[in-house]
Amino acid sequence: MESLASMPSALSEHFRRNVGNMPIIASHPCLGIKQEVTVNREKTLKVLLVVVGVLFIATVIPLAQSLWQSRQADAEPMLFSLYVTLGILLLFAARNPAEHRSLIAFAAWSSLAHASVMFIQSFRDADERMHLGIGSAAFAIIGIALLALAPGKPSHELKSAAAL
Repeated sequence: MESLASMPSALSEHFRRNVGNMPIIASHPCLGIKQEVTVNREKTLKVLLVVVGVLFIATVIPLAQSLWQSRQADAEPMLFSLYVTLGILLLFAARNPAEHRSLIAFAAWSSLAHASVMFIQSFRDADERMHLGIGSAAFAIIGIALLALAPGKPSHELKSAAAL
């Protein structure tokens, strides 16, 4: 079975531009090439980045409420402001996830860290156990999904195919 690198340069360039480093279906009657279908991780990641970005931006509502109603110095508005900012950046990253690998990694690992803290806090505060448990699960799912779908480092084969 031929690899993408051995295809004619026009066909390789078409796949590189439209698919990047994702596994693809390569089917061309003249070349007799067929490869198995795999899930298009990049499109799924883009959708996930938009959904998480919008959810994080939605924390502007509790941010405004806590700033309006609270008369004491509280950590929640500061945390919400970080999530609103991260949400905006994730929306930008959804355009080209490969260029924003470190931002996606930060969003994933910070979500897992937040989930861990909330999980530990759920044992200390019985009144908030359900709220903290649900929040912990949500942030853990977000972190794991982002890590699972995060783009890998560009391979040398794709760089050499781009030079053709």
